[in-house]
Amino acid sequence: MRDGQVARVGRFMAGRSKGGPGSIVQAYLDACERMPEKAWLSFEGQEHTYAGFLEVAARWAGALSEWGLRPGDRVALFLENSPAFLAAFLGTHLAGGIAVLVNTQYRQVELRHILGDSGARVCVTDAAGERELARVREDLPALESVLVTEGAEATSVALALPVHPQAPRPDDVALIAYTSGTTGRSKGAMLTHANLAANSASVTEAWRWTASDRLLLTLPLFHVHGLGVGVNGTILRSASLELHRRFDATVVYERVLSGDFSMFFGVPTMYTRLIAEAEKRATDGERKSAPLRLYVSGSAPLSVQTFTDFQRLFGQRILERYGMSETLMNLTNPFDGERRPGTVGMPFPGQKARVVDVRTRQPLETEEPGEIQVRGPHVFKGYWDRPDATVEAFDSDGWFNTGDLGWRSVDGYFTISGRARELIITGGYNVYPREVEEVLEAHAAVAEAAVMGLPDAEFGEQIAAAVVLRERHAVTPEQLVEHCRDALASYKKPKQIFFVDALPRNALGKVQKHVLREQLNAAT
Repeated sequence: MRDGQVARVGRFMAGRSKGGPGSIVQAYLDACERMPEKAWLSFEGQEHTYAGFLEVAARWAGALSEWGLRPGDRVALFLENSPAFLAAFLGTHLAGGIAVLVNTQYRQVELRHILGDSGARVCVTDAAGERELARVREDLPALESVLVTEGAEATSVALALPVHPQAPRPDDVALIAYTSGTTGRSKGAMLTHANLAANSASVTEAWRWTASDRLLLTLPLFHVHGLGVGVNGTILRSASLELHRRFDATVVYERVLSGDFSMFFGVPTMYTRLIAEAEKRATDGERKSAPLRLYVSGSAPLSVQTFTDFQRLFGQRILERYGMSETLMNLTNPFDGERRPGTVGMPFPGQKARVVDVRTRQPLETEEPGEIQVRGPHVFKGYWDRPDATVEAFDSDGWFNTGDLGWRSVDGYFTISGRARELIITGGYNVYPREVEEVLEAHAAVAEAAVMGLPDAEFGEQIAAAVVLRERHAVTPEQLVEHCRDALASYKKPKQIFFVDALPRNALGKVQKHVLREQLNAAT
C-alpha cells in the first residue's frame, strides 16, 4: 500500500466495535491494511484489489461530500451489477449516507414510490436508468441530483478525494431495503451497519467461509441476497468474488466447472436452469462434476425435486437457507450434517427463532404450525417513516413477526409453509399453500405450482392452483386433484386447477401471488 493510502486508511479506524468490526466498511478497511494487493473483485476480466478499489470508493465519498451530502441523507442505487454499484455503495457509507436499494426492473410506479418514500436526495444510475428516471423526475421534489455512471466512476460530478472521511458508526442506518412487494406496497426496512456486520459474522461462521474462498456471484446487488450475503460476507472474511451482470445458465455452468470457485449462491430458478443445462450436456455425452464446496439457495422455496435432481447431476447437496429484507439471514441448513430437503434448517449462530400461535401469540411446541418469529442482532431497526408498521412488527419482548408460517421439527429443523396472509381458511380448516404445492410438484407432469385461496360463498375460500407443466408432459385437472386426494386430507385438495405458461415472479424469483390471484379471479 502506498503512503497516501496508509494515511487515509488510518483516518477511517474510528468505527470498530468490541469483538470485531462494527461495520462492513470497517472490515473492508481492515482487509486493505492486511492484504492491500489481494484481488477481491473480478468483473468482465478486470481485477480490483482491496486497496485499489478503496481509492475508487473514497473518490465517490469525496464527490458526494463535495456535492453536499449530509450524514443520514439517502442515496438511491438504481444500477445493474457492476463495480460502479459497489464503489457507490461503499462511498455512500464513507460519506455518512444511507444507501437505498432500487430494483433495476422497476419503472414509473415503483420508482415514484421508493424514491419518494425514502426522500432520496441523490440517485446513482446508468444511462438506461437515467432515461427511466426522466419520466418521473418532476414527481420527486426531494431528488436533487442524478449521477450517471460509466465504469466505476461518475460522469456527472467532479471526483475528488475526501478530506476527512471516517467509518460509519455501528448504530447508524446503513441501507434501506424495500420489501419485495409480493403482497402489496413495499416498506423500507432500515438496516444498521451493526445489523449487516453481525449477520455476516453469523453467516460466514455457519458456512465455514474463509479468506481463501472465491464466490461466483450472479445475484442482483439491489437485493440483500446478493449484497448483504454475497458481497458483505466476502468483505468480512477478506475473500474474493467474481461478479456477473446477470445470471446466464450456460456461462455459469462453464464457470462452475472451471475450478476457479468454491461457492455459488442462487435462487431456485437458477438451479432449475443449471439442471436443464446439465441434462442437455449429459445427452451430448459431456456430463462432468462441478467442484464447488458450497451451493446455497434462498429467496424462494427450493422444491425437493430440484434438490434431488441437482444432487444427481452435480454430486452436491444444495444448502437451503431462509432470510428476508428486514432481517437478512435467519435460518440455515447445516454445513456439516443433514441438509434436509424441504426445510430451511436452524438459526444461525447468535440468533434465535421460534413458532407462535397465529391468534394467541403463545410459543408452540414442536411440529405445531404457526408464525415464525426471530430475534437477534441481525434484526432491522424498523420501517422507514412507518412507526406504526414498526410497532406492529414486534411483540412486547422484541421478537420480530416475520409473517411467514411454518413449524419446527423435534430435532430443530424449521419448515416454511407460506405467508400468514396466504393462509387459506376453507370451511373452518386451515390450509398451508406450500404443503399442497409440494404434493402437486411431486407429480411427474408438474414443473411448478402456486396455490392460493379464492373467494367462495359456501366455504369462505376455495383452494385454487396455478400449474406449469413440464415440456412434453400432459395431465388433466382431474388427474391432479386425484393425485392430491391420495396424499392429503380431502379439504386440502384444489377445487380449481389452472394451467399457465409461467408463474409471475419478482426479480429474485418469488412468486407474486397477489398478481396471480388477480389473474385467476379474472378467469373465474
